Amino acid sequence: MLEDKKVKPPRFLKANDSGFRYCEKSTPEYGNLDLLTYGVYEIGEGVSSSPVCHPKEEALLFCLSGEVRVDAEGSSFRLGYYDVLYIPMGMPYTLSNIGHGEAKLSVCRARAEKRHELFHASWEKFSKDESRIRHLDGKDVYLMFDVGEKADRLIAGYTIYKPYTRAYPAHNHTDQEEIYIFTKGKGAMEVYKDEKSKTFVTSVGEMDAVTIPLLNYHPVFSQDEELHFIWCIAGERYWVGDKNKDFMKGNSDTLTT
Repeated sequence: MLEDKKVKPPRFLKANDSGFRYCEKSTPEYGNLDLLTYGVYEIGEGVSSSPVCHPKEEALLFCLSGEVRVDAEGSSFRLGYYDVLYIPMGMPYTLSNIGHGEAKLSVCRARAEKRHELFHASWEKFSKDESRIRHLDGKDVYLMFDVGEKADRLIAGYTIYKPYTRAYPAHNHTDQEEIYIFTKGKGAMEVYKDEKSKTFVTSVGEMDAVTIPLLNYHPVFSQDEELHFIWCIAGERYWVGDKNKDFMKGNSDTLTT
C-alpha cells in the first residue's frame, strides 16, 4: 500500500561539498612503464565510495592522511597513517572516511594473472618490527609488502632519509620497474641510464612522484629535513638490498640487479 511506504527526506548537495574523487596520475603508457598505474583517492569527511574494482590488476593502497575503512568481500580494515592494504585482482572494495577532515590514499596497480589473499600491513606494528626494516647509512627502509606476502608482481614499502643524505650506491634493475611517491619533506632525484645521459635531475616535494623504467639508475637526495617516500615495484619480487649484499655494504659505486 502506498500509504505504508516510508518517505525518505532529500539531501541538498552544495557545489563545494567534499566527496569521493580518484585522480589518475600515471598510466603505463604515460609513465613509460609496462605494468604500473598510479593514482590518488581523496575522500571527504563522512563520505563512502561506490564499489571499486580492478578486473585484471592487483593493487596496493597507502593511507597518507585521515582514517579510512576498506570493505572487501566480507572483510573490513581500518587504515591509518602509512598503513598499506593489498587488494587482490578483481576484488571489489569500498572506501569510507571514518575520521575527521579529508582522507587521502595513494593506489598503485599492476596487471596480474592470479588472485591472492587480502593483506593489511600496519605501520604502527611494522615500523617497530626489525625483520621488516633494513638500516642503511642515513636511511631506513620499511618492507610493508614483501616477498613473503603472496602477489603476482607487486612489492612495496617506505624509505625514510635523514637530513642531508644521499642514495649510495646508485642502482638499477633489469627486471623491475618502479615508482617513487614522496610523502614528506623535500629533496632531489636523478633518473638516468648512464652518466652521459644524466639529464633528469629534479627537486621533489610532498606528493610529487617519479616513474622509474627498467635499467634507469635512480638516486635520491634529502635536504634539511627528513624525506619520506613510497617505493612500489612491479616485476620480479625482491628488494635490492636483500638480493645484493653489496648494496647494504656500499661496496661499489653502482649496482645492477
